[in-house]
Amino acid sequence: MDITAEDLKGFDVVVDAFGAWTEEELPLHSTSLKVLCDALSGTDTRLMVVGGAGSLYVSQEHTVCVADGPDFPDMYKPLAAAMAKALSQLRQRNDVKWTYISPAGDFQTEGERSGEYILGGEELTLNEKGESTISYADYAIAMVDEIVKGAHIQKRISVVRK
Repeated sequence: MDITAEDLKGFDVVVDAFGAWTEEELPLHSTSLKVLCDALSGTDTRLMVVGGAGSLYVSQEHTVCVADGPDFPDMYKPLAAAMAKALSQLRQRNDVKWTYISPAGDFQTEGERSGEYILGGEELTLNEKGESTISYADYAIAMVDEIVKGAHIQKRISVVRK
């Protein structure tokens, strides 16, 4: 948590894939993101954040999130809340070139790499089969594509398997 602007000097992009699962560590989602933002403040280095799906909206009014639903597992609610808080704080940073990428609702560690995905926005996106799923491999492809294109600065996007 002591990274500095000097440490990141010369990088075009920094990817934040921080993850914490225990109750004591969950606040570190906000802390680690703030440290990176402070170090990148006012620079041209872009910050890509591996986000969560719990904060994706399921209402057109953007008032209800995936994590608010009755089927969202209780065990993931604290993590979803911590990540949503970090995203909310990130949205206040206009001094950093950030992009937050939320995976589909079902983020599969061992899922198949198809090389294809649908780019979504703030809402939970479903594919033609009515599914919200993506493999880690396809998420990584989407992340690299966004790193190369840089088309969503200071925005949250989401990805789902095609």
